[in-house]
Amino acid sequence: MLSVRPKVAELVFQLYGRGLHPELFEIVTTRSIERGGYQAAVSITSAGHLVTWRKDGLTLCEVATSAAQPLPQKRRLLSHRLAGERTDRMECRGGGSYQTCFQLESVAAEVFWTFQQELCAEGIKHGLFHRFETGGRLALGAISWINIETRARSLLVQAFHTFPDDLAIVKSQSLFEMP
Repeated sequence: MLSVRPKVAELVFQLYGRGLHPELFEIVTTRSIERGGYQAAVSITSAGHLVTWRKDGLTLCEVATSAAQPLPQKRRLLSHRLAGERTDRMECRGGGSYQTCFQLESVAAEVFWTFQQELCAEGIKHGLFHRFETGGRLALGAISWINIETRARSLLVQAFHTFPDDLAIVKSQSLFEMP
């Protein structure tokens, strides 16, 4: 599948208190999880990722995507441009919580290509992994790798997305917890 990523300057990180229709995104791979009374769907999209977590009527939906992506305003809880580093935390009804830390890092070409090779080696072994086709200018396309750790009362999602045209790496770590 040929999928060209947006420019890094166009990326946003958002959290919704509702589900988002998967049809809004170009999803390339998905994993569904059920554990300890919660359900989650973790997807790699053409621009980043989509995580939907549900427990007892509470739905949280995290998305890393292009700002040009038409998404609803209704029940959007957080919205940040992906630039630099940011940490956020939110308490939810019923005692649950959500916390995230994400960063956009521009690196030297040799660091970028080394990191990309390490992601390939790790991603093939475990986690959710996708290697995108090249956009034509570079020999290797972008990579997305998501490491998922489940516990009876929590879900930890670590995501890495590379953007070869910008020599940039988006890293995020999000924790969805039940009381």
